[in-house]
Amino acid sequence: MKSQKKLMYLLMIFLMLTWGLEYIFAKQALTVIKPLTLIFFKYLIGYIIVLIIKLKAEGKKFMKKRDIPIFLFCALFGEIGYFYFEYTAMEFLPVSIITIVLAFVPALSILIDKAVFKKNITRRMTIGIFFCIFGIILVMGVDYYSLFQGKIIGYMLAFSAVITWNLYNFLTASLHGRYESATLTLNQMTCTLLMIWPYAIANLPSRETITWEIIGGILFLGILGTGVGFIIMVRSLYILGPTVSATFSNFLPVTTTLFGWLFLDEILSPMQLLGGSIVIAAGYIVIREKGRVEENTNGGTD
Repeated sequence: MKSQKKLMYLLMIFLMLTWGLEYIFAKQALTVIKPLTLIFFKYLIGYIIVLIIKLKAEGKKFMKKRDIPIFLFCALFGEIGYFYFEYTAMEFLPVSIITIVLAFVPALSILIDKAVFKKNITRRMTIGIFFCIFGIILVMGVDYYSLFQGKIIGYMLAFSAVITWNLYNFLTASLHGRYESATLTLNQMTCTLLMIWPYAIANLPSRETITWEIIGGILFLGILGTGVGFIIMVRSLYILGPTVSATFSNFLPVTTTLFGWLFLDEILSPMQLLGGSIVIAAGYIVIREKGRVEENTNGGTD
């Protein structure tokens, strides 16, 4: 088991590097491809990989009729809404800033748990949420003068991605226990492809704008970012558990900032770096504390 965990840690580090690079390839592709069209091709490639895994490991059962509306909403919020807002935000903000805003996801999740499901928030969670908000304010505060020159739209889009991803998480949670992981994901991807294929086909980029670099980037997004990425994340959830897996995801701004600097010439100010560091550290506290509370609850302790 120890050797499996060590391998899984290495694979999760690889995945964070892969997802960091994914933003670079996505931004490159979005110069000639519309966001929903890019999502379609990315998921179409990933779908093939997940389908093979699903048929081999989980058989031929797919979705139940009663769950079709939930899967449609999952696709609408999680795959279409989230990535549309995220990709569109790239027109206005550096990818590093977007991932810092997205690190607010676990904090908002806990606030929704408190407001909707009346779950308790511990003192550490409260402190973590406060510093998440404070860190994002620092990041945005540096851009104060440029907010009203277009960047405010980028922040609104990034926060919309945070909201839609949380809606997706709560909807997906309602399906856990009814489906195996690959089947659940494949069903959501099926709904996504069915909902956006007419738009994607009607908005194909002109042939002369598509370079081999763009094609390679889309293949990277579909094969590694979506297909292989799904395999690694699902395996991590099984071996390392949801809390540790989520903690890795919260360090995505680090890899994205690195690659944004290397390949896109994006530079964050010292204050934005400080704000981003605060968001990452506070998000780590929130995730760890939430995992501890859930373990205690499941174990029957206070």
